[in-house]
Amino acid sequence: MEWIDVFSLSQMQEMIESKDKAFLLLYKKGSESSDCALSRLETLSDIDEEKILLLKANVMEVKDIHPYYEITSVPTLLQFEKGELKNVIKGCMTEDYYNSLIKGIYFKSEVKNGEETPQKRVIVYSTPSCPWCTRLKNYLKEKNVKFEDVDVAANRSRAEEMQRKSGQMGVPQTDIQGQIIVGFDKPKINRLLGLN
Repeated sequence: MEWIDVFSLSQMQEMIESKDKAFLLLYKKGSESSDCALSRLETLSDIDEEKILLLKANVMEVKDIHPYYEITSVPTLLQFEKGELKNVIKGCMTEDYYNSLIKGIYFKSEVKNGEETPQKRVIVYSTPSCPWCTRLKNYLKEKNVKFEDVDVAANRSRAEEMQRKSGQMGVPQTDIQGQIIVGFDKPKINRLLGLN
């Protein structure tokens, strides 16, 4: 899958406004974590190019995009829907995570006793500076739980969505199929997801 280079904020905004979904990877060429993210994203296949646009911008060459979205570290993947920023994913993630995110697959099936069990939809509301958020996300990755990671520090509308659901602003918060968990409550997460 070919990621298209963009060279300015205005070019990027013009390209994404007509697409249902668009992703922009902000990276620094030659940085280990950026090279990791780029190489994993470039291995994705079977992307519906009519509906999903994949863009990349090297922050050493493109200087107006990351300040506009208040991005202070790379690699960072920005997710847009109909031109509006919906999600910010920082760091290098697994190929499975990127594949699920870009294709919009938040459910994983496991075969147990010959029957497939769909995973419940999981959304994690977090901030980059929150150590408990990192622990929670690492725990879910260890358990092979697919989740949508929402950086509420970078996305006001999703922060408001989180507050409407729980009545609280603290992070992390996890939405498991509509049930909200405030903080990293491992026993409750395990129970709701059927983890051991």
